[in-house]
Amino acid sequence: MGDESLDRIRLLAALSPAERAGLVRACRWKRYAAGEQIIDHQGETREVFFVAEGRVRVANYSLSGREVTLVDIAAGDHFGELAALDGAPRSASVTAVEATVTAALPHEHFVRLVTGHAELAHAVMQALAGIVRSATERIMDLSTLGANNRVHAEMLRLGRLATTDGTTAIIKPIPPHADIASRVSTTRETVARVLNDLARAGVVTREKEALVIHDLREVEGLVQDVRGSN
Repeated sequence: MGDESLDRIRLLAALSPAERAGLVRACRWKRYAAGEQIIDHQGETREVFFVAEGRVRVANYSLSGREVTLVDIAAGDHFGELAALDGAPRSASVTAVEATVTAALPHEHFVRLVTGHAELAHAVMQALAGIVRSATERIMDLSTLGANNRVHAEMLRLGRLATTDGTTAIIKPIPPHADIASRVSTTRETVARVLNDLARAGVVTREKEALVIHDLREVEGLVQDVRGSN
């Protein structure tokens, strides 16, 4: 494909340039169009994927076919390590959100890396701990928050990722209502209603290409008031 590099992959930061160059040659590189599936839920593949360019979405589907988004993964990150480590089928589907380039490393090579590099093994453990923490928080939200407050919680999460001063957040691009609904297990209509309520209260403003949260502390209060009362 040309210009293959793993230098921006955070998981591999502890490796030397020569070691990363060796991984480039060991990987299978592929370009995906937006909407193209990379991993199928319950699939038997075991490679670990590094996202060199673009962004992918990890999701599962209910029996009725409803998509439940778990996380979006951007360039510089990775996915697929669970199957590589335990040999079980894939736990979720992964689809390209935009034009994406991945480097797929065979699981045998990945396991050798983890067992041979203490710093990389620690980075893998940190990544897995992050998955557990995120899943625990999501389970608690689904168990204790109503649909409206789950939307508040998602807006708070997005705002914290986008803020530079801890108070105001400019979320670009504006997330589609369907994406937010998929993350918090509700409907697009509920998302639209909650955002309209926040807009009327002056908490958020929809601009041409961005959603502006004017006071993250107010959104946090909406979430914490309900969490604290359960």
